[in-house]
Amino acid sequence: MHCASCALIINKSLAKVQGVKDANVNFSTSKATIEFDESSVKEDDLVSAIKKAGYGASLTTGMDAEKQAALQKQEIDKIKNTFFLSLTFALPAFIIGMVLMPLGIEIPYFGFVLFLLATPVQFIVGKQFYQGAYAALRNKSASMDTLIAIGTTAAYALSVYNILFNPEAGQYFEVSAILITLVILGKWLEAIAKGKTSEAIKKLMNLAPKTATVIRNKKELVVPVDSIVLGDLIIVKPGERIPVDGKVVEGNSSIDESMITGESIPVEKKSGDTVTGGTINKNGTLTFKATKIGENTTLAHIIKLIDEAQGRKAPIQRYADKISAYFVPAVILIAIATFLAWYFIFSMGLAFSLLLSVAVLVIACPCALGLATPTSIMVGTGVGAKYGILIKGGDALETAHKLKYVIFDKTGTITKGVPEVTDIIPADSKTSERKLLEIAASIEKASEHPLADAIVAKANDLKIKLVATKKFTAIPGHGIQAELSGKKYFFGNSKLMAKNKIGIERFKDSIARLESQGKTVMLLADLKKLIGLVAAADAIKDTSKEAVFALQKLGIEVFMITGDNERTAKAIASQAGITNVFAEVLPEDKANYVKQLQAKGKVAMVGDGINDAPALALADIGIAMGSGTDVAMETGNIVLMQNHLTDVPKAIKLSRKTIAKIKQNMFWALIYNVIGIPIAAGLLYSTYGITLSPIIAGGAMALSSVSVVGNSLLLKRVKL
Repeated sequence: MHCASCALIINKSLAKVQGVKDANVNFSTSKATIEFDESSVKEDDLVSAIKKAGYGASLTTGMDAEKQAALQKQEIDKIKNTFFLSLTFALPAFIIGMVLMPLGIEIPYFGFVLFLLATPVQFIVGKQFYQGAYAALRNKSASMDTLIAIGTTAAYALSVYNILFNPEAGQYFEVSAILITLVILGKWLEAIAKGKTSEAIKKLMNLAPKTATVIRNKKELVVPVDSIVLGDLIIVKPGERIPVDGKVVEGNSSIDESMITGESIPVEKKSGDTVTGGTINKNGTLTFKATKIGENTTLAHIIKLIDEAQGRKAPIQRYADKISAYFVPAVILIAIATFLAWYFIFSMGLAFSLLLSVAVLVIACPCALGLATPTSIMVGTGVGAKYGILIKGGDALETAHKLKYVIFDKTGTITKGVPEVTDIIPADSKTSERKLLEIAASIEKASEHPLADAIVAKANDLKIKLVATKKFTAIPGHGIQAELSGKKYFFGNSKLMAKNKIGIERFKDSIARLESQGKTVMLLADLKKLIGLVAAADAIKDTSKEAVFALQKLGIEVFMITGDNERTAKAIASQAGITNVFAEVLPEDKANYVKQLQAKGKVAMVGDGINDAPALALADIGIAMGSGTDVAMETGNIVLMQNHLTDVPKAIKLSRKTIAKIKQNMFWALIYNVIGIPIAAGLLYSTYGITLSPIIAGGAMALSSVSVVGNSLLLKRVKL
């Protein structure tokens, strides 16, 4: 593809194929994403449709980093070689026609010399423009190639006519040769810049190691990563990259997961923990079992998400596509009108009139307009990936900047999703906090309740040695009882205390205060009296309050949604700085609350569980936590790999900066044409004697495309 118009031609050709539901051709990535009905059309039919349109295509399934990088380098090298071939002929033509002749230095048969220099440029180097123009014509369309082909052919044909039949009139071989050379130079610079926009994917692709050490038949073997099978035991030594996803079966180490999550602090791993392919083992040796391989690994999934994201158009791109579709035919009409006006009305002669119309054709090439959106989206999604924020497409990136409301799920999103002991309050000075926790944790060790895990974990953190219990009994809806060192204890709620006639009146205020903070209070007593209270809660994440404040600063209203009772919900919400709460909501009803807010503006839903998937799908933007279920990650438009809520405002900020960059690009691309076309058409000639040479027009056109890509690359400097 030579320009954005080529992408439109392919898009139209694919859309005409029966069974194609949606086709999205991205000029910047040279990829098409097609949704089709397999019962009525096959992949080969799609490739054939693209070939019939005058282009080529092949499937990208399973393409590895080297192959993709090699193809990109091949394209850049091909354009570079074409440029130098063109320059070899165009530069002498320029020196003869633009330097020596004006200085009065005579060159014998200079017209024929220039003809010999310009012809290879026109028909060997310029062949691609004729092919592109023909492909557009076959599809009843026009493209950048059409403009270049018409413009340079007009200058070349007039020059041939003049040297054969009208030598006194002069020639313009150097104009067509230099024009084609400048366009090729622009394409070369553009290809280099475009390569930089997709660096995020290249870096991720290079994370996966090529070999792995596996244990087979009790022997260590170094095998290619592609030959790893599910269940293989893999050894990773210090400093090595983990080849695939798996579960640790032996060893302890810390893993640098920054390249996938953006989190710089290494994560400790022990037996039973999961490891992710592409991450780096820092110090210990680990043995793990392969649980995900090939295209199912987290790294492959992330690469696929980013790749698809960079191929999906933002709605704003459709405006650029519409403008491009009408723009080229309009430019051809303006060029014809320019020629007719100067030749017939102002009687300025054939050469003058033709050169102005050629300048109009050349300066108006809509490449900058076609690159304005996709290059910004590619860089924007790449920047997001660097921060561990996976944005699944230009549409999500654009919608995020319009958000008015953000709804957070409570459990596992605002909170850690795991209860923690928050308060240990002995009933009197005879019992220490440590002793109270020792009894409670020893009793709870045999329990399977989530709060039991929290109490035992707290005891382990404080290195408290637990005592064996006897006659452990769980009392549903009340708590538990057990014997410890020959003494009977009760541990549970106020109902259990009442049942065993244990007085708790003097602690009612403390219990009410703790419960008003959203905590669950458990009471410990022996047969005679209350020994103390232990409170636990699903504590809010460290980043929750900061994230809510950052969103409010961006002018976004924040809500929390939960199945908890209103008192507990409000207590948790107030800790996070949230005043709007939807409490006692059934999982299946979450989507209805999203719908309610959508009547007022764009809504983002942030969640991590299967029960959040319907709400994530219905919201204008679904934001899934990377620690959440695969279902939530598949449903969300944005995935936060670090599980930091502060990445929600960062994603919105990135969206705003990317859309601002797209608007800047579109403004400069359009203003360049709005100003350039009238000057090229000779608007200033009558008053100021100023005209625009086709060569200057060609240079300006090439520069505009490169400047748009360069402006998009400035997004890489964005600090979120």
